[in-house]
Amino acid sequence: MLNRFAPLVPLAFVTLLFGCATHTQQVAEQQKPQQGNQQKFVAAQSSTVYQEAAYSEEIATEKELAELAGSKPYRLPALADSILERGMSLIGTRYRYGGTSEAGFDCSGFIGYLFREEAGMNLPRSTREMINVDAPLVARNNLKRGDLLFFSTNGRGRVSHAGIYLGDDQFIHSSSRRSGGVRIDKLGSSYWSKTFIEAKRALAMTPTTVTARK
Repeated sequence: MLNRFAPLVPLAFVTLLFGCATHTQQVAEQQKPQQGNQQKFVAAQSSTVYQEAAYSEEIATEKELAELAGSKPYRLPALADSILERGMSLIGTRYRYGGTSEAGFDCSGFIGYLFREEAGMNLPRSTREMINVDAPLVARNNLKRGDLLFFSTNGRGRVSHAGIYLGDDQFIHSSSRRSGGVRIDKLGSSYWSKTFIEAKRALAMTPTTVTARK
């Protein structure tokens, strides 16, 4: 009896293997769309988390600015006006590397002089230190008179120049020896717009001395 069915055993075994392979392939094909959908879902979640984090950071910065400005609603504009009026009176003062007086200024020396004389603030001496003052960052579309502007003019992506926002898309700075020292330029010009890094509202830190972050 067993001998009669012996030739059928290998055939049955092959059929079973083929059936298993087909089922495995079908399961794998069914899982592919699910895995793809899971990857898309994870990617979407990551994007959403990033967007929420960026939005929260922006809201926190705006809230900080509002709180600081709210505690000094009149003092900040008055100080900005005083600083800028003094700065305007110095237009044409020659550029002098390392200069911190009316005999000649470099860019950070000019800013430091105005903030010290008109607001009683001691800002760090160099632009590399000044950009790290513990003051609120300001969005380009939220600039106010007196905000500090920082630029990378050496093509290396690092801060190398600074000025003070005047309003109406203009800023005052001690530019260079070749360009005539203290002058006014347009922030939206191709050169300054391209080299702009960021802005900070240092006046929000008055009347305390401003120190660089460690």
